[in-house]
Amino acid sequence: MKAALLTLGCKLNFAETATYERGLLAAGLEIVPWNRPADLYLVNTCSVTATSDSKSRNLIRKVHRVNPAAHIVVTGCSAELRRAEIERIEGVSRVFGADGKGRVVRESLALLGLSPAAEQTPEAACFPAYSSAESRTRAFLKVQDGCNNFCKYCTVPYARGDSRNIPIAECVRNAGRIAAEGVREIVLTGVNTGDFGRTTGESFLDLLKALDAVPGIERYRISSIEPNLLTEEIVDWIASGTKFQPHFHIPLQTGSDALLARMGRHYDTAFFAGLLEMIRRKMEHPGGPKVFFGIDVMAGLPGESEELFRETFRFIERVRPAFIHVFPYSRRPGTPAAGMPDQVDESLKKHRVAVLEELCGRLNREFREANRGVHERVLFESTDRGGCMEGYTGNYIRITRPYDPALVNTLVDIVID
Repeated sequence: MKAALLTLGCKLNFAETATYERGLLAAGLEIVPWNRPADLYLVNTCSVTATSDSKSRNLIRKVHRVNPAAHIVVTGCSAELRRAEIERIEGVSRVFGADGKGRVVRESLALLGLSPAAEQTPEAACFPAYSSAESRTRAFLKVQDGCNNFCKYCTVPYARGDSRNIPIAECVRNAGRIAAEGVREIVLTGVNTGDFGRTTGESFLDLLKALDAVPGIERYRISSIEPNLLTEEIVDWIASGTKFQPHFHIPLQTGSDALLARMGRHYDTAFFAGLLEMIRRKMEHPGGPKVFFGIDVMAGLPGESEELFRETFRFIERVRPAFIHVFPYSRRPGTPAAGMPDQVDESLKKHRVAVLEELCGRLNREFREANRGVHERVLFESTDRGGCMEGYTGNYIRITRPYDPALVNTLVDIVID
């Protein structure tokens, strides 16, 4: 029997889909591309924007057209928030929300008259998951799920549930399984990763220390962490000489203090700027690599006047991240921000996104230039791109060189040019 798996959205979704896939493979199913006939289609949806919801529904309809007789199982954030809509789509057999992920494989197999390859363990409060990259260089390890922040624009707490985490011992076991597959780098993923420990009484720093000791893994990255949860104690430990790289993804959302307060964020611009300055002071040294900071920014939050947008632009220029993940604010039903006055016109949002993306390009070029001549290490990937191969330095600069199979999944000392 054949199954196809489709994933939209974040790294967390990809880690969960990879875990579903391992369960299906263990039960004897063949995994095929989604545009080929299969007996089962498993769609892991996203709901971060209205466009994501629409893409999720359209994808379900597409796979139904590929094989109208197949079972379609739907999970993910859109499945939680738009369950009734998805259940009405022709061909859908099961819908699993945030609390049903541990049952996805077992009940999907039951639809086909099959049983899991091994006895299922009791369903955990936080579904453990990890992905392995085809290039065998990088994997995503889920350590946490859910969020208790309820920022005014965000549906994630409704879609993913309360903040909860996987015990450190289970995270370490999964990291060991990843290492056994030959993967050299792990990216820690979660909805609110730095909030780790709510359900087990453990700390995020204790998790980092435990993972740092896993044999076979050479490098770690933290996919995203809220600024108020990236403490000086954590930074001091990372800077002391660990496997964690000088690469941080920290959501900003807006560079306007007025909008940060209106949206229920837990910091102001002075705190954010001070955090980046502190990290640079502790982790950067003359002649050494610069810290890569990626930040999330929303354009067109309710009440974002032209002056407040300019505040954001000027603030980003001042703190100099290496990359800006820019996206337009999406009005999500059921969130407080959706009902706020002073909604920004869609065309103006699009213009502001373009302005910030242009700024991103400039800042990224400046970051690359600031690292010229620096000694770094690159983990090269297996993909052959027209006779060339690519890999990333510890501070996330992409390096290209002629393809050499001997360098695949190997850390190579280089000088950034």
